[in-house]
Amino acid sequence: MTQTQPPQETSAPQENSPPPPRTSPEPPASPGPSMGRLVGVDLARALAVFGMYVVHIGPPLSATTGVGSWIRYISDGHSSVLFATLAGFSLMLLADRREPKTGLAGRQARARIAIRAVILLALGTVMAMEYGGVIILGFYGVYFLLALPLVRLSARTLAIIAAAFALVTPQLAFALTSLLTPSVQQSINTYDPLRHLSEVGVLDLLLTGFYPALTWMSFVIAGMALGRLDLSCGTIQKRLAALGATLTAAAYGMSLLLAGKGALRSLAEDGSSSGGSGSMPTGSGSMPADAGSFPDMPASFLLKAGPHSGTTFDIIGSVGIAILVIVGATVAMDRLPRLRRLAKPVIAVGTMSLTAYVGHFLAQSALSTPAGTGTQQSWLPLIMYVLGAILFAAIWSRFFRRGPLEYLLNAATKPAKHIR
Repeated sequence: MTQTQPPQETSAPQENSPPPPRTSPEPPASPGPSMGRLVGVDLARALAVFGMYVVHIGPPLSATTGVGSWIRYISDGHSSVLFATLAGFSLMLLADRREPKTGLAGRQARARIAIRAVILLALGTVMAMEYGGVIILGFYGVYFLLALPLVRLSARTLAIIAAAFALVTPQLAFALTSLLTPSVQQSINTYDPLRHLSEVGVLDLLLTGFYPALTWMSFVIAGMALGRLDLSCGTIQKRLAALGATLTAAAYGMSLLLAGKGALRSLAEDGSSSGGSGSMPTGSGSMPADAGSFPDMPASFLLKAGPHSGTTFDIIGSVGIAILVIVGATVAMDRLPRLRRLAKPVIAVGTMSLTAYVGHFLAQSALSTPAGTGTQQSWLPLIMYVLGAILFAAIWSRFFRRGPLEYLLNAATKPAKHIR
């Protein structure tokens, strides 16, 4: 993107005015705020990809110590939340970020979103059939469809809706889940075509799954609100950083105060789910289909804030962390051009996050080791996958604008231009 140069001074100097000071030649112009903003978002996507790698490929939390424990804990849940928040941001890119598209352009933009949603749902279902467990892509398809009525709303309205969802939906999900007896679930699943294809059905996608839309739409809508803002503005960056820090501290602090010891424990630690720890024999890193947010938990569970707990405190704290990561990446890429140049291979991963996500499943399937060999106790496989993704993305981006799956997904949305 070409940076507009400031207008030059055209008035003549006064007769007795001192000569202008000697200045050194100006350094090459760096990318403007808009470029820094998008590059920062790509960097955040790459961090989300690597966080998912940590969860799927790295050692389980119980096998880590020191810094490794913090990396594993922060990645567990928060990387997928960052993905969901960035998915909402991407929706605003399709719908025109600052001013929503209207008329014919608006209808075509919504059609493109709907096509992407259907493709992601189908892709997630196919991958779940192939690898078993839960694949987050199918949930993303549902998020996109549910977000369609909201793409024309302002940042303020979207933020209010996200806050309302965070305050209300966990309690609603807890109540609805408690009413779902095994016989009711069996009756619903009997007539669910998705459930016959894979372990994830409509009920899982909306309520009982590992990423249920009822509670996870808070992250998507929060990302949509961020997409409406000018993240290149210093004032907005400071306000968002303060907001993110406040949400994080308030949510986790209140949870610790109310729930006490174990308030920040994840579902994986509770033994309620694998948490994507990579315990699958094939190393697929997928989640069990029955790993819902409230699997037979007492009401006091709603006071916790652990990853994937799906409580109000978890949602608010995770949104705060996602905001801090996105704003931090944006500021770093906007103000540190040398770092931006060094991080270019990593940023390339963020530009093709769908390819990087699906690719690590394909690689695990091709390179999986027999169960029980102890590879999950080592960080080496994770490091190799991260380096492999960076190398592939760096080479591919030198020749192509989009990643392989991103190109196919974009091509699949071309029919939307025929909408009238």
